[in-house]
Amino acid sequence: MSTDNTTLNWFRHAAPYINDLRGRTLVVAIPGEGIEHENFRNLVHDLALLISLGVRLVLVHGARAQVNRMLEQVGINSQFCGNTRVTDRDTLEIIKGAVGKLRFEIEASFSQGLPDSPMARSALKIISGNLVAARPEGIIDGVDMGWTGRVRRIDVGAIDRALEQGSLVLLSPLGTSLTGELFNLNYLDLATEAAKALQAEKLVLFRDVPQLEVAGEPVYDLNINQAEEVAEKLDSETLNCAINACNSGTQRVHLLSYADNGVLLQELFSREGAGTMIYRDSYEVIRRARITDVGGILGLIRPLEKQGILVRRSREKLEAEIDHFTLVEVDGTPVACAALYPILDDQGDTVAAEVACVAIHPEFRGGGRGAKLLQHLERQARALDLGEIYVLTTQTEHWFIERGFTQVAVSDLPASRQSLYNIQRNSRVLRKPLKAQ
Repeated sequence: MSTDNTTLNWFRHAAPYINDLRGRTLVVAIPGEGIEHENFRNLVHDLALLISLGVRLVLVHGARAQVNRMLEQVGINSQFCGNTRVTDRDTLEIIKGAVGKLRFEIEASFSQGLPDSPMARSALKIISGNLVAARPEGIIDGVDMGWTGRVRRIDVGAIDRALEQGSLVLLSPLGTSLTGELFNLNYLDLATEAAKALQAEKLVLFRDVPQLEVAGEPVYDLNINQAEEVAEKLDSETLNCAINACNSGTQRVHLLSYADNGVLLQELFSREGAGTMIYRDSYEVIRRARITDVGGILGLIRPLEKQGILVRRSREKLEAEIDHFTLVEVDGTPVACAALYPILDDQGDTVAAEVACVAIHPEFRGGGRGAKLLQHLERQARALDLGEIYVLTTQTEHWFIERGFTQVAVSDLPASRQSLYNIQRNSRVLRKPLKAQ
């Protein structure tokens, strides 16, 4: 029997992410256009899979495309204040019809369970209803917004009870008021408020295109400060929503394309992701290694050791030398490492340092992480009042030369390090003077 190693490896690498998301709340928002897209059926299957894996899932849907189409059919022209629709009574009746029809279609799509289909025997329950209280938007710039509203309160208790039972909670862009009126809501604002009230682990915003692009180049992750700078140049409703959500306390917001099959699973369960992530905390950090990082370091350096690029180190040696190592960590996973070893003179004083064991996971090369890691080690050496650092390499000489190193003779090494030089490896010796900063 043949084994699909690609599938096996994907599941093995996904396991830590699945464990992290189990029992956590995920809010997913999709526009009306996404629900009409041919890939929505696949997305339904993926959302059902998440629930089967123990994810607490809230789905928020938009309906602008459907509302616009119905308004056009009856000859009603909508008035907008910025990007917000002014909702008069006639428009509200159209919105109620469009949203109600769409809500039932979504519920039906999650009820499919034919044998040999992805949702067979899923028995997934959909909970919806008057879970959102709203208030009127009021008057903006002199314009009475009518029955356009804002979220006043989310019924967290009722939603939590439904999620604990393994149900999917569906929130439509309509809210009820204390006076019994219905108000038209912006589905992105609703998703942001739901993520905030439910203390969601992540907010996923679907749109027509995948990554954000800046100057024609795709952007895969931005911290909140970078996102705010990009937002000044881009007119992106979803990006502004992501920024608002992060500022409201949501740790991660993911922008994905509803047209890409499997994009949600790839984004949540792989290190490289598939869209653009906006984050408010330290998604990528450089830190000193701990004894618990030995396994992660071994995973980074073993392939390079097999290629002869790095000298082989045993687990015991790594454990003994762990204090010399520094890691680049992405979302809690080590993706790069390097070590800084002191070089001592005959009196036992540190006179220089050696950069060693530089390794970057193949999926994270080309992002400047190696250079950042080297700069971090250089700062460590300066903190020790060292004037120079060395590196011995067999295959990465040019990478270090591009970063200020020059080749020197073995005899230029400090005597204590010179005596340990491995003639059989015939490594090139590179040196970089450190300027005071």
